[in-house]
Amino acid sequence: MTRVAAVDVGTNSVRLLVADPPDGGRQSGPPLVTVERRMTVTRLGSGVDAAGHLDDAALSRTLDCIGAYADRWRDLGARRVRVAATSAIRDAADRDRFLRAVRERVGEDAEVLSGEDEGRLTFLGATASVDGVAPYLVLDIGGGSTEFIVGSGHPEAMTSLQLGCVRMTERCLASDPPTAEELAAAVEVADEQLEAVAEEFDPAGVATLIGVAGTVTTLGALHLGLEEYQAEEVHGTRLPAAAVAELTGLLAAMTAQERADLGPMAPGREDVIVAGALILERVVQRWGFGEVLVSEADILDGLALSLLGSQKAAG
Repeated sequence: MTRVAAVDVGTNSVRLLVADPPDGGRQSGPPLVTVERRMTVTRLGSGVDAAGHLDDAALSRTLDCIGAYADRWRDLGARRVRVAATSAIRDAADRDRFLRAVRERVGEDAEVLSGEDEGRLTFLGATASVDGVAPYLVLDIGGGSTEFIVGSGHPEAMTSLQLGCVRMTERCLASDPPTAEELAAAVEVADEQLEAVAEEFDPAGVATLIGVAGTVTTLGALHLGLEEYQAEEVHGTRLPAAAVAELTGLLAAMTAQERADLGPMAPGREDVIVAGALILERVVQRWGFGEVLVSEADILDGLALSLLGSQKAAG
């Protein structure tokens, strides 16, 4: 049995998945057997949108996190590893500094995913274990970018926008809590960006909107009224459009500390979740989706599946 480890180095957080293939190579049921998942907010993308390069402190936090993850995947016996970085590293002029440091720290080569690669892997992971009706729109709201991927058995169209919860917070939402004027400016930015999606394809034609990543899963946990985050409860939750709008309004009216005190809120997400929720709300409203199907599985699962030689990943 080949145990694998995948690391997703995002703009806001770094995540680890250690997984095994299904017992006996089964073709039905979950496509992965999760051994361990971890998530740490390091805010690697802090300031990248404005400055164009990586912040030294953020880079140091991220490398320390990856180093700790390497100790863990070795302890657990992972034999194949994939470390992939997304928007923040794509956008940083000094990305080679990160790539060299990862190689020196953990002895593995990190890779920088294109928006298309990110979308393909996200679609693979998100659709592998949810009960939805095809065709799907997979929505991945990250820290620096948001991916839109449409397809049934595989991605058929996709686009990546420079629209993420960290990027939008830095651009528009300076106050705590954000002012009405700041929220209006953020809505305008989101709506302008969504025009680019409409030029690529019509999301209104899909049957199921699948939402992945921290903003959506946290909203799912809040909708369920969980006192603490429980991934197994959140996965597969159906988040009604009315709940998306209500939660966005409630979070926007809170201070960051008040949001941090909410049980399911991961440390470090409290100051950017308003922007992420607003992006989701604008997508739901623009294309008239009645609900969001929440998936815990995403690009991280896609990376792991690619290491296991998934035929879908190879495609």
